[in-house]
Amino acid sequence: MDALSVIAIIAAVVVLVLVAMSIRVVKQYERGVLLRFGRLRGVRQPGLRFIIPFVDVLRRVSLRTVTMPIQSQGIITRDNVSIDVAGVAYYHVTDAEKAVLAIEDVAVAVNQIAQTTLRNVVGQHSLDQALSETDGINVNIREILDRTTTEWGVMVTLVELKDIQLPESMKRAMAREAEAEREKRAKIIAAEGESAAAAALGKASDTMMAHPLALQLRNLQSLIEIGVDKNTTVVFPAPLMSTIGDLGAFLQREDRAAQAARAHSARGRAEDRVHATGTAWRALEEER
Repeated sequence: MDALSVIAIIAAVVVLVLVAMSIRVVKQYERGVLLRFGRLRGVRQPGLRFIIPFVDVLRRVSLRTVTMPIQSQGIITRDNVSIDVAGVAYYHVTDAEKAVLAIEDVAVAVNQIAQTTLRNVVGQHSLDQALSETDGINVNIREILDRTTTEWGVMVTLVELKDIQLPESMKRAMAREAEAEREKRAKIIAAEGESAAAAALGKASDTMMAHPLALQLRNLQSLIEIGVDKNTTVVFPAPLMSTIGDLGAFLQREDRAAQAARAHSARGRAEDRVHATGTAWRALEEER
């Protein structure tokens, strides 16, 4: 093999290497930022792209949404309670040029600013607000992050507080508070029920006073309900027993009245007989 052939082979290999080094593929979800001699030459769209080896640098930037966990932060709330708060943020690159030129590492920058903002925002709220107003806190954190990261070509779409850890003493105190609140509600509901029941019983008693037979019908209904299970024990309500007693006293009074009437009638008949006898004697005396 002569020298010319060797040179041709070497040249072919060099050309193939240069062609391989100049080929770049930009995926559909990416954008390529082209730098030539360190200067921006524009943004390359998805597809097969060629660059000049050793002259051009193509930085591919993903535009997909990134899920970034925010590690747990030790935070002291406004009412001096120490809590640990973790969260999660979602962001995506909107401007590939800014994401390459304005910030060195977008992911690290967004992660650090998210941790700092989470600590600052939650620290401005009390414990009760941090537990009950998480939606407002999430929106506040997202707005602050969005204002900061816009200069980096990044948009934060969502921030959520994922976990809030409380000290054990605070958990016990909150459990006692919740239990006391439940007991208060139970007592209030029971008192309201007693008040409503008393009002209803008052109305029912007024109705029964106006209609005496209603009480007797209610007593009979109670007896029917008691006898549903075929019980051998019969319970008479107190009003019914008093009614039976009144009926017995009435019958006794009627009996005594009847006896008195019979006695009075007998005395009348005896007096009539005496009067007739006296009249007869007087008539005989006159005849003599």
